[in-house]
Amino acid sequence: MPVELTKLEDCALLRLNRPAALNALSFSVLKEISDALTEVADWKVRALIVTGAGEKAFCAGADIKELGGRSMIESKRGAEMGQATFAKLDRLPFTSVAAINGFAFGGGLELALACTFRVATPNAKLGLPEIKLGLIPGYGGTQRLPRVIGEARAMEMIMLGRTVAAEEAHRIGLVHRLVEGNAVDAAMAFAHEFTGYSLLAQNLAREAVSRALDVPIQEGLKIEADLSTLAFGTADAAEGMAAFTEKRKANFKDE
Repeated sequence: MPVELTKLEDCALLRLNRPAALNALSFSVLKEISDALTEVADWKVRALIVTGAGEKAFCAGADIKELGGRSMIESKRGAEMGQATFAKLDRLPFTSVAAINGFAFGGGLELALACTFRVATPNAKLGLPEIKLGLIPGYGGTQRLPRVIGEARAMEMIMLGRTVAAEEAHRIGLVHRLVEGNAVDAAMAFAHEFTGYSLLAQNLAREAVSRALDVPIQEGLKIEADLSTLAFGTADAAEGMAAFTEKRKANFKDE
């Protein structure tokens, strides 16, 4: 199976399994990713880990052999398909972590950018090289990358087709952690830093931050006030504050 979806402790694991093709994104693979994200949204898990099989690549991007000879309408539909697939990560009822183990180029980096968090092994290399083919990113890269690392750095990576190594990616905020050893194990350890918290509170926090990027600060503050009020009204908030007062660990139930 080119896309594997399994449960790993309290997390789900989505693994691209085309190591001989560096886990490239054919259109059929995109469809399988979309179906997997639809399925996993109903799972009782605390987080989703996304990775690629093998040690060479997280995902080396689109399957270039499929792109030639396509009409403009077909190309637009392909871009919209990729965007719609990766947008499902934003709507999951839990946080996602990309475990980047090697190359993350083009659509592969766009997939990682759509995840909430990114961890990378020292051999990771990340880039949007579409400009070298006379193209530009089409699965969200031009929109998500500047939101993550800022306009100036994003413009340089996209316009020059520049690849960044793991250490630089960490320094500029493209990845959250540099990790040693098995990328999935490291991503799981990272996820366990937040999976014990209330899913309701996590989702409200994700929504507040993501909406802040699209509105003036005064409107964003109103959004924060509304969402923080919703959080305050949950049973998890009552449990969290009681646990703090009683000097014990909170037992959140996502209520």
